Amino acid sequence: MAVAAAVAADEAGSGGTCVPPIPDPPPPRSRGAGPVLSAVPAERARGRRAALSFATIAVVLGLPLWWRTTETYRAALPYADIDGLGQLPLQLAVPVAVVFAPGSVPGDLPRPLPFRDVQEMEISVNLRAGVTSRHEMLYRSTTAQEEAALGAATAREADAALRPLQDPSLGSLTVYVIPETSSLLPQGISTYVGKHRSALLRAGGGLAAFHARLQQLTQVMSFTASSIAAALSDRVPDSQLGPDARRHLKSSLGYEITFSLLNPDPKSHAVDWDIEDAVNRYVQPVLDKLSLVANFSVDSQILYYAVLGVTPRFDKESSSFLLSAHSLPHVINPVEARLGSSAASLYPVLNFLLYVPERSHSPLYIQDKDGAPVSTNAFHSPRWGGIMIYNVEAPASPQASLPLHVDVDMVRVMEVFLAQLRLLFGLSREELPPEFLVESPGNEGLADWELDRLLWAHTVENIATVSTTLTSLAQLLDKIGNIVIKDDVASEVYQAVASVQSAVAELAMGHLHSAFQASKEAVTSSERAFFDPSLLHLLYFPDDQKFAIYIPLFLPMAVPILLSLAKIVREARQRKKDPTKMD
Repeated sequence: MAVAAAVAADEAGSGGTCVPPIPDPPPPRSRGAGPVLSAVPAERARGRRAALSFATIAVVLGLPLWWRTTETYRAALPYADIDGLGQLPLQLAVPVAVVFAPGSVPGDLPRPLPFRDVQEMEISVNLRAGVTSRHEMLYRSTTAQEEAALGAATAREADAALRPLQDPSLGSLTVYVIPETSSLLPQGISTYVGKHRSALLRAGGGLAAFHARLQQLTQVMSFTASSIAAALSDRVPDSQLGPDARRHLKSSLGYEITFSLLNPDPKSHAVDWDIEDAVNRYVQPVLDKLSLVANFSVDSQILYYAVLGVTPRFDKESSSFLLSAHSLPHVINPVEARLGSSAASLYPVLNFLLYVPERSHSPLYIQDKDGAPVSTNAFHSPRWGGIMIYNVEAPASPQASLPLHVDVDMVRVMEVFLAQLRLLFGLSREELPPEFLVESPGNEGLADWELDRLLWAHTVENIATVSTTLTSLAQLLDKIGNIVIKDDVASEVYQAVASVQSAVAELAMGHLHSAFQASKEAVTSSERAFFDPSLLHLLYFPDDQKFAIYIPLFLPMAVPILLSLAKIVREARQRKKDPTKMD
């Protein structure tokens, strides 16, 4: 522009035409400045609303939906009822009918016949809930049929004649009191216990002595404090248990019985035993009687070249081989390794072994702790079974051909095995006063009152087992919160709790059969719930692993939303500090 002005001046001075100067163009004007400035706050407000909307949707809908779809389903359980099972008081009611024959009624009875009385006794087992025995006594006179039955020649005949006249329900007892001068009982015998659920009691000695003998008799035929403590051995201190309390078989829904013939020297002995006929004749009647307690299966096997694993000691005086008492425990493990029956069994296995010693160790005898020979030449192991050594007579001629044929005397063998079976089930006879006479059960193996005694113990044990199982299950599920609790598992738990409560109520009413069946149902339901495959906690993972899996998926989406929220918070704080400032 200055150059143009100078050129114009030169031209004017030289006489040229005068041209006016061209004015400078105005500076460019910004178009739309006002609308742009007003659009910035609107966009920011729209961004804030969008960020808040995304955050609201993620928190209100996203998180609950994710939590709901990934949570573990847990059906409700009766935790309060399970905790109360250990505090349920056990009352064992025994119906007892005391029947007086003519001439046997004590003169100092408190009331005239008939009348009822209740005798309660606390059984100390050191539990949170006590156990009470309740004998509900009914005192009455004999009927005409009972008088005719008591007129039999012997107590055994009277017991058989009285059976149809008694209460057939399990757990009930009938005691017939006969005159002191009666010849029905042998001389020196005051109490006779029959094969069924009745007993004969000789009168005399005053009312106090009569009640003492009656109480002792009812305990022998039902249960004692020691038998109840043995049934609760897992929950009772050892100081309150007897020496044989833990020797009995635990209550189970079934048992497997295996008879094994061990022939370590088949080249010398060809042993033949008719185990099938022996089981049908001697074992099956006992199992039929015990079928109410549990299910039984029986099998047999013959094992060749199976040795005891213990070298017997040779005794020069008797020219025989001896197994001392301290070496007997070492016999079980080597033999059990050859049996192989308990590995695939769902129930406890009872092993009964008949061992025929090899020719180089014959004859073989077992000694007791005092060094005396055992009459049966057998021993039993608690909760496992028994072993009997069957010696074979040496041939008369040294040149006898081998192998020798041996026919096993199954009557003698089965007598030993049945006695061991009774010991395993805790049916051994307690020491009784000499004036007690107990009738032999015969081929059935156990009397009716012995079956009731076993049912009393197993019912109490089942109730305690279910209580322990459900308590452990409840503690496990409460501790591990990510275990799925299906509806069928919860249903089994509810069924087990209801069955236990029903069993306790039936015991209090003296219904032994119903109580035992309810306790078996409780055991079945509790085991189904406890061992349900869905309760394996290894199938699930804890919550921290859940977060570790989902955070890489949610974090890229959450970071922009969190940054936008943080920016909104900063702007809100800035507006509060300077509300009049304009952008």
